[in-house]
Amino acid sequence: MYKYLDVLNKIEYMIENEEFKQGEKILSIRKFADLFNCNKWTVIRALEELEKKHIIYSVPQSGHYVVPKKDILNQNEALITDFSSSSPDSNVFPYIDFQHCINQAINTYKNELFIYGTPKGLPSLVSVIRKELAHYQVFANNRNIFITSGVQQALSILTLLPFPNNKHTILIEQPGYHLFIEQLETQRISTVGIKRDYSGIDLEELERIFKEMDIKFFYIMPRYHNPLGYSLSQKDKQEILKLADKYDVYIVEDDFLADYETDSKADPIYSYDYQSRVIYLKSFSKIIFPGLRVGVAIVPDSLTGLFSKYKIYSDVDTSMLSQAALELYIKSGMFEKHRKKMRHSYSQRAEKLHDSLQKYCTINNGTKMYHNYGNCCIHTCLELSTKINIKNILKESEKNSILISDTSSNYLQDFDDKKNYIKLNTSNVPYEYIENGIKNIVDIIGK
Repeated sequence: MYKYLDVLNKIEYMIENEEFKQGEKILSIRKFADLFNCNKWTVIRALEELEKKHIIYSVPQSGHYVVPKKDILNQNEALITDFSSSSPDSNVFPYIDFQHCINQAINTYKNELFIYGTPKGLPSLVSVIRKELAHYQVFANNRNIFITSGVQQALSILTLLPFPNNKHTILIEQPGYHLFIEQLETQRISTVGIKRDYSGIDLEELERIFKEMDIKFFYIMPRYHNPLGYSLSQKDKQEILKLADKYDVYIVEDDFLADYETDSKADPIYSYDYQSRVIYLKSFSKIIFPGLRVGVAIVPDSLTGLFSKYKIYSDVDTSMLSQAALELYIKSGMFEKHRKKMRHSYSQRAEKLHDSLQKYCTINNGTKMYHNYGNCCIHTCLELSTKINIKNILKESEKNSILISDTSSNYLQDFDDKKNYIKLNTSNVPYEYIENGIKNIVDIIGK
């Protein structure tokens, strides 16, 4: 890694940990050079990049100062507090580090990046990801790992792919991933739903569906469910897998927030699979940035040949430049550094969300608050009384510069047991605005 990037990251870390507070002057170039044992030109380059990221600003004849966050956020007439977006916070995207990896990838691989690759992905990246996934108790052979253009592409392929069990209906949690639901309904794929709430999944109902219906695979988000934010217990994960083995149903496990796990004992369903029953999916969109479009699918031997063919039909191969840059980003240690930074940031927001809901939500105004106490997550839902018109809540919140959304798109159109949920996601809400935002939402509901 270039020396200026190391200096940049150290100064940014000092600012994040409030060694220099908002609006406060930071050290001089000379003092930074002495502190980090480097020349002043290295420090100047690092400071220039921090200015581009709007983390500091310079005052002629005075020095550099930390940009006050509140001033930036209030440049508009009204601060927009966005609880509706689930995208990663663009303010923490690793632009500089990843730009370095892109440049390095071009220098390393040259013309290999600009010709067609393989449907499985860049072989060197496959090996790097295999080692990376082992941290989550996901152990796989290279032959079973496919690099995809995000999880969405993997789901599209699996939906169309004929499975060895010769079944045709897809089972999906309700509420569930809205884009997959839209895809299934648009393509008129035979689909049924099963209720998922904060107590988990009714295993008796799951067994009935597995036994009586033609279930090809069960698409499930065991960890930090979207939109509920709740994780299944290890016992439930094991029981679901037992039922899948018993009734010849495949499990498609979407572990999209694996990088934010804080419980070292929270293993995925895949880790218990000894019958090649689970297809494991993971994305890098929620930890780096969505535009990267690199996901991972671990496919059992019985499906690798067909999956490879269908992927060629889909896009020939995933962007080789993105793959090569990601490989270098992981191998350099930059990814682990960024993951720790993001995990810390999101953990703080999750705790603030949890505390704010505890403080302001009561049963008295028709609001039920559910949250996974044992494992904080940055998103959750409020269940409202069926007497409350959620559309009115959304409109009134928008008038007060607060963006929230309901879960109407997270349900199949013909699913009967739909809850009156409001989704809350703090990935794009600054830490210092979470509590006030929750208070205002609850006040609006109370009226």
